[in-house]
Amino acid sequence: MGIFDKIKEKLSHEFIDIIEWLDYTDDTICHRFERYQNEIKNNAKLIVREGQTAVFINEGQLADVFTAGTYTLNTQNLPILTTLKGWKYGFDSPFKAEVYFVNTHLFTDEKWGTKNPITLNDDRFGLVEIRAFGTYAFKISDPGKFVVDIVGTDNNFTNFEINEHLKSLIATRFTDTVGEANLPIELYAANTTELSETCQTVMKPEFESVGISLEKFYIENVSMPEDLKKEIFEYSRIDKLDLDKLTKFKTAKAIEAAAANEGGTAGAGMGMGMGFVLAQQMGGMMSPQMGGQQAGAPAQQQMGGAMPPPMPAAVQYFYSANGQQAGPVGFDQLRALFANRTINKDTLVWKQGMQNWTALNEVEELKAFLGGNTPPPLPQ
Repeated sequence: MGIFDKIKEKLSHEFIDIIEWLDYTDDTICHRFERYQNEIKNNAKLIVREGQTAVFINEGQLADVFTAGTYTLNTQNLPILTTLKGWKYGFDSPFKAEVYFVNTHLFTDEKWGTKNPITLNDDRFGLVEIRAFGTYAFKISDPGKFVVDIVGTDNNFTNFEINEHLKSLIATRFTDTVGEANLPIELYAANTTELSETCQTVMKPEFESVGISLEKFYIENVSMPEDLKKEIFEYSRIDKLDLDKLTKFKTAKAIEAAAANEGGTAGAGMGMGMGFVLAQQMGGMMSPQMGGQQAGAPAQQQMGGAMPPPMPAAVQYFYSANGQQAGPVGFDQLRALFANRTINKDTLVWKQGMQNWTALNEVEELKAFLGGNTPPPLPQ
């Protein structure tokens, strides 16, 4: 290469200035274009590719913003910067400005989750704790605001840096949303789609305040302690089943388990007894469904003899005292009256079913009073 070629190449680099950024990563959101002393020549070429936005910052103040395209930088397409610099008739010497390229494509499959359990107050189970996790997608909707409010002077801002902020924001707003929803605890896991949409609506303004658009928000799972899950499942089954039938069935299962634990002959005998009890209980449970009972059959017959007969009513006695009717008293009270000589064997008594008043010593069940316990007559 001759001396004139070198001079020509040097002049070419001096007068032709190209500003562009090629992104070779998947996680860079914002990149500051590095130039010696940030000098940009008049009529320099600015190349902004699809999925990018170029943001000019002058001494910390937002200036011009360029979307995809190729531009020749001069006072015509740098109106804000021209005003800030005070150019009236154009500029000839290089000027200083910072150029940030912002990646505006969609960032997908970003993870979020609750670091600590969320405490909720359920009407049936009291204070309970849940956790949740999922994914979200976002993109930069206002590059100028994003650079000024978030990026600052960072020369290479990645989605890892913004994700920590966004995850905290999501966790806070998610907690507020599920708390205000006031759903039964079991419905949080069953309504993740509706809850995801509600959370996205609530969070969008927070994202947009820093120039970010929340495009998608998904709740993949809402989890809770295992013991609470068991209680919920049990409650759900009880709510669907007849409580009386469920109690009988569980009683039979408990007897069966006890018989199995005993082992040997005793266990076999208990197992047989359990089998009879289970058969009776299940027969009583299923017979209304199978139509096995006949209309008008006695209750004891319908229950397979399991119901005991009613308790007999206590017999009440009336007795005569000083020519007056007294009572009624029970059998034991009448015995006490006889023992303390308030009445004697000739005292007239009456109970329901007797036609007439009868002397005590003639009533069959009261003759026991007269047995060797009868005191001798008083001495004259």
